[in-house]
Amino acid sequence: MSVADIAQTMQSKFNASAAAGLDLVFQFNIEDGENYALIVKDGTCALEQGDNPNANVTLIMDSETLKGIVSGETDGMQAFMAGKLRAEGDMMLAMKLGELFPV
Repeated sequence: MSVADIAQTMQSKFNASAAAGLDLVFQFNIEDGENYALIVKDGTCALEQGDNPNANVTLIMDSETLKGIVSGETDGMQAFMAGKLRAEGDMMLAMKLGELFPV
């Protein structure tokens, strides 16, 4: 499963009601794959390849960690504590990902 496939999976799990009134950019920097940005705005979710300079939070991990978190096999907080996931920017926004993209 490629990083693009994983990103598409996230987009399909998007919970629009949790995103009402939000205007956020989540940057995913994948150490062994492509980078993606998820733009969450007023109940919509757009996916773009590459880096977004307006990211509110940047999550840095490898593709295996991303796959595990999206599938629900890996807990994001455990990955963070184990050093498999790093965050730069507004850390509290990273916690919102669980509401926006339920497993």
